[in-house]
Amino acid sequence: MISLYTATVPAFRQIVDATIGIVAKGAAFAAEQGTDPATLIEARLFPDMLPFTYQVYSVANHSVGAIEGVRAGVFSPHRGPFPDSFAALHALLDQTAAALAAVDPAEVDGFMGRDTAFVMGSYRMDYTAEDFLLSFSLPNFYFHAATAYDILRAAGVPLGKRDWLGRPRVRVAGTE
Repeated sequence: MISLYTATVPAFRQIVDATIGIVAKGAAFAAEQGTDPATLIEARLFPDMLPFTYQVYSVANHSVGAIEGVRAGVFSPHRGPFPDSFAALHALLDQTAAALAAVDPAEVDGFMGRDTAFVMGSYRMDYTAEDFLLSFSLPNFYFHAATAYDILRAAGVPLGKRDWLGRPRVRVAGTE
């Protein structure tokens, strides 16, 4: 049987680390090409979609923010300004990676059955913690990570699938 921790936090950590690399490649590309970094930070796939900065912010929000939301029993989207530079995005992801590394597996597994609500203004969706993490935050997390990758890839940043996947959790011989 797989635990709630195993189904969520290691995946969050893998893709957050990959997104750190994607942000670094975006910053390097802007510098190498003489492109104003704001052009990439504010880039969108389509006019009605939110920009790169929001996508990266959402990777943090739907990973460590989701864990914090379950702890509090309520998750609400951020409404304030988003990071406005590659350095700020990198710092946010570094903080996210550190917070995820500190998450106690027993705590996450103890969330099972706990009430968690998604609240946005007067709109509310009630979940169990496991359904919130697995059917709401995890899909949103992957969506925003892929969209951040896609935005930079469409802008010409030399990214490949390995950049998006990051470091998979492979079996190491002799560690069974």
